Amino acid sequence: MITIKTEKEIDDIREGGKILANVLQEVAKLVKPGATTGELELLACELILKSGGKPSFKGYRTSKKEKAFPTALCVSINNEVVHVPALPARMIKEGDIVSIDIGMEYLKLFTDMAITVPCGVISDQAKKLLAATKKSLELAIKKIKPGLSLYELGKTVEDYIDEQGFSVVRQLVGHGVGHHVHEDPQIPNYAVESNKNICLKEGMVIAVEPMVNVGRWQITADKSGWIIKTEDGSLSAHFEHTIAVTKNGYKVMTEL
Repeated sequence: MITIKTEKEIDDIREGGKILANVLQEVAKLVKPGATTGELELLACELILKSGGKPSFKGYRTSKKEKAFPTALCVSINNEVVHVPALPARMIKEGDIVSIDIGMEYLKLFTDMAITVPCGVISDQAKKLLAATKKSLELAIKKIKPGLSLYELGKTVEDYIDEQGFSVVRQLVGHGVGHHVHEDPQIPNYAVESNKNICLKEGMVIAVEPMVNVGRWQITADKSGWIIKTEDGSLSAHFEHTIAVTKNGYKVMTEL
């Protein structure tokens, strides 16, 4: 069920989003040759707890039968798309691209965001991938307003990424957020015909998160079901913001 947030809830989500944006900014500064994913995890947990929040990914599960996710961060490197636990710690190397996905519960409400950052000097192809993925999110956000269909939102991302010669991951999507880590509706990053009649409404809060591959869009999961990689081994990037749908357009919840 799609939930509509009150003005007070959106204000509280925005407060939490600012905190989360600051946390992610500080964590991203640690991405240097020789740093470890464990160091990123330690800092993220310290900053979130110090702010009065709780890491929303750590211990997360969709059912009691599932194994709980072990870390506050998902840290995905190079051909890893999403959902890679930050522990056990791995070393980050020169030339890597590092996607950091983070969520937080604050005032009993949830925010979610992600960025992909370079480690030292990266290839021209990797630079283009990061720039294109970030731009596709920005273009999508600018379209957000009451009445916009999820079809048009996804098409905005897909069209731009296609122009850049990359591909949008199709098996993973964005989502509603606020009362829970994941809520309805699902937010695909490509055009889905059945979404032409599903439109944004004032008071909705959504997480838009393009995941873009250099090669083909197909992905594969490891035995744990968490670690998602590109099927062809190509590089992947991921950017995400939590956004509120307002009367006149949008407000990004997870920016400083």
